[in-house]
Amino acid sequence: MSQPFLLGVLGGMGPLATVDFMYKLLAATPAADDQQQIPVVAWNVPQIADRQKALAGLGPSPLPQLLQGIHRLNEAGASHIAIPCNTAHHWYGALREASTAPLLHIVEATLEKLQTAPARPEHVGIIATQGTLDAGWFQQGLTRLGITPVLPTADEMQNWFVPGCYAVKRGAPAEGGALLLRQAQALCARGAGALILACTEVPVALQAIGAPALPQTFDPAVALAERCSQLWQAYRQAAFS
Repeated sequence: MSQPFLLGVLGGMGPLATVDFMYKLLAATPAADDQQQIPVVAWNVPQIADRQKALAGLGPSPLPQLLQGIHRLNEAGASHIAIPCNTAHHWYGALREASTAPLLHIVEATLEKLQTAPARPEHVGIIATQGTLDAGWFQQGLTRLGITPVLPTADEMQNWFVPGCYAVKRGAPAEGGALLLRQAQALCARGAGALILACTEVPVALQAIGAPALPQTFDPAVALAERCSQLWQAYRQAAFS
């Protein structure tokens, strides 16, 4: 038999977003009892250096601490590893090389979900950190699908996204939600027919304020959770058939 299935979660970025991802794993998995849910080991250690500041040249690289988390998850026997932080995927290549267990990619999971959406919008807004926007992962993927990305302006990032994101990190998700809702509405006003919530703090913040109806949204954490669930269900089917 192949290695037992054990999902490793490299979290702590931030800790609330990791807890939210763990809930999304449960929601994504059809289970009649506890034993049918995904077995998970999580490294939810929030002392990882700030990813946004590192990419802006304002702080140390988080890579050594990320590598430590990857090492601990491999030590624990993880068969696959998920990283519920979009910005941390800047270091995906180095982490993948250091890991025995394969790493799932949050951007790839999101684009696959968008590709199979029943109503594919022509313009999609991206709510993300500057590091994720600068990397261009979502923009490139959308362009390959024939979709036009709609991006935040520099003023919107400074006035709404950054303070909204950090409000969640300091335990004020409703305050963050009010700011991030303004960012979402601005993207929609510029033609976005759907939104990618490409920072794991964003869905938490919008849920905290019971955000009014927005157009179709794609949550990368949900897409990643669903991909993990698919792997687990395939494993169970093979193991018990």
